Amino acid sequence: MFSLLCGIIAGATMSIQGVINTRLSEKVGLYESNIFVQGTAFVFSLIALLFLGRGSFANFLDVKKIYWLGGLLGIVITITVMLSIKNLSPTIAISIILISQLLIAAIIDYFGLFDSQKVAFEWTKFVGLFLMIIGVILFKLNLEK
Repeated sequence: MFSLLCGIIAGATMSIQGVINTRLSEKVGLYESNIFVQGTAFVFSLIALLFLGRGSFANFLDVKKIYWLGGLLGIVITITVMLSIKNLSPTIAISIILISQLLIAAIIDYFGLFDSQKVAFEWTKFVGLFLMIIGVILFKLNLEK
């Protein structure tokens, strides 16, 4: 139940953050707002580390170097979400982002990439993904009327 709640909170906050970041970028600039967003995230991450941290920075040397790219991907995510929302509506942008996330997650699961356990991707999941894409197209058509 806790994991389900975390997923709901993550999805909701990602949508809210995307719109907030986009509105901020419209006033101060794309990269200026990204510095603010990433900088405040860094400060709050340090605070969380002080109170909740239980790991060890020494373990960074024990992981595959590709896993060090999380920060770079964070910047790509923040900027591309802002650009998507700016040029599309929040609903269309987040829908496309969600479909992309599901497709890539399915590929990661199916092939067991990044040391993930392999998970089958049956035809029903393809149908579900296809229906989501059709839903976004219908929603986009409805917005243009």
